Amino acid sequence: MRLAARLVDALPSEIAGWTVLLEGELGAGKSTFARAFLRALGHDGAVPSPTYTLVEPYDLPRGTVFHADLYRIASPDELIFLGWSEMQRGCRLIEWPDRVANLADGADIRLHLDYDGRARCAQLSALSDRAVDVVSAALSEPNT
Repeated sequence: MRLAARLVDALPSEIAGWTVLLEGELGAGKSTFARAFLRALGHDGAVPSPTYTLVEPYDLPRGTVFHADLYRIASPDELIFLGWSEMQRGCRLIEWPDRVANLADGADIRLHLDYDGRARCAQLSALSDRAVDVVSAALSEPNT
């Protein structure tokens, strides 16, 4: 949850056009991270998993966030029916991005979550040039 808040703090005030990929096994914490990300952006309501709806939009003070779950996507063509191009007007928070070939090519940030015994580990990486400073800031020690 702290990592989600730090990433939100590191993002520019205008979040439209950013794409964050959430990777990891079932139960690794993708939806938990998404909930913390949305709460850090000011959302105070429920954050249902988009497993069945596929996309949940959130209109927030810094812009719209589209939380998408691509687990049930069978082909890249299905993104058109989800309104993929329309989602560019906001920040795309994508679970199971590996279901669509080459999706990472147009993304900015990848978060890979994994198990480490009973704990979880996270690997945050920049996929675009503009994300390098954002990821660096999110991973740096906070000023206390």
